[in-house]
Amino acid sequence: MHLAVVHDRVGNHDAPDTIDVLAQADAVERALTALGHTSDRIDCCLNLADMCRRLDRSGAEMVVNLVESIEGRDRLIHLFPALLDDMGIPYTGARTESMLLTSNKVLAKKCMSAEGIPTPQWVTTDGMSGLGISAPRLWIVKSVWEHASIGLDENSIVKTTSEKELRTLLKSRSGAPLRSKERKTVSGCPNTPKASCFGEAFVDGREFNLSVLAGKNGPEVLPPAEIIFEGYTPEMPKIVDYRAKWDQTAYTYHHTPRTFNFTPNDLPLLETLKKLALDCWNCFDLAGYARVDFRVDTEGTPWVLEVNANPCLSPDAGFAAALEQAKISFEAALERIIEDAEK
Repeated sequence: MHLAVVHDRVGNHDAPDTIDVLAQADAVERALTALGHTSDRIDCCLNLADMCRRLDRSGAEMVVNLVESIEGRDRLIHLFPALLDDMGIPYTGARTESMLLTSNKVLAKKCMSAEGIPTPQWVTTDGMSGLGISAPRLWIVKSVWEHASIGLDENSIVKTTSEKELRTLLKSRSGAPLRSKERKTVSGCPNTPKASCFGEAFVDGREFNLSVLAGKNGPEVLPPAEIIFEGYTPEMPKIVDYRAKWDQTAYTYHHTPRTFNFTPNDLPLLETLKKLALDCWNCFDLAGYARVDFRVDTEGTPWVLEVNANPCLSPDAGFAAALEQAKISFEAALERIIEDAEK
């Protein structure tokens, strides 16, 4: 089969989280060759008419969709699969609707809440959550649309005494440039995407992520991974912020390893996490592959933070690590993702 590997357009001055997509494309192309397929590589832009022409010229029978943002805007992520739907070209991973619902973290939380999937309480600038805060509480301020921990740092953990105070804070941060991304001006867009924020109740506890892979007998939950906060002082927020993911000079980058080793006492919790990961897969009608991020509070209650419908496929990323633990080769996983797209 001839496939097109489509990914974000990358500039010379883009941030590490953006450049990482090239490592994903390299890994996918190597795996496609090993599987006996041929491929072209296409970088995605906002000119959809041009994208149609380039896809037509490639003659691709299927697209491996690695697009995480368009022109540096994560909120446009669903436009490319929508274009493929319109063109009638099959593609790997989540469908357009699933991509939209999961990439907007507030919409995702509403869907999970409606399905009874536990997710931390949240507050938005327009008050849609209807929460009341009766006592001082820790919140984490997150971007609604941006992924890869964009905008997350030690200042993202805040303490407020009222819902009004939190909304005022959210309004002050919304509309500000997202500091972690450097974007060139493309197609008349501003250099840096603007923040759209919400507040999520901060769950102080353990952090897990579970990868899910499609298979002939349905989705398979891969071995759970836990993020360990090594050597963190009480003053350091235990979060995987932008520097912990992307800044190799940061203390947090080198002290947030993942582990797949657990004690027998953790087995009931891990089974619950696996069930919730499958619940999320079904809730959003996911396809191909996905990752679900959790926090587990001090009482052992798990909470779903986010659902990533197209997690990073780089060789050093969490999905590849989970495949290794499951003794599934990257080539075999990609073959399963392609087979799921052919259904």
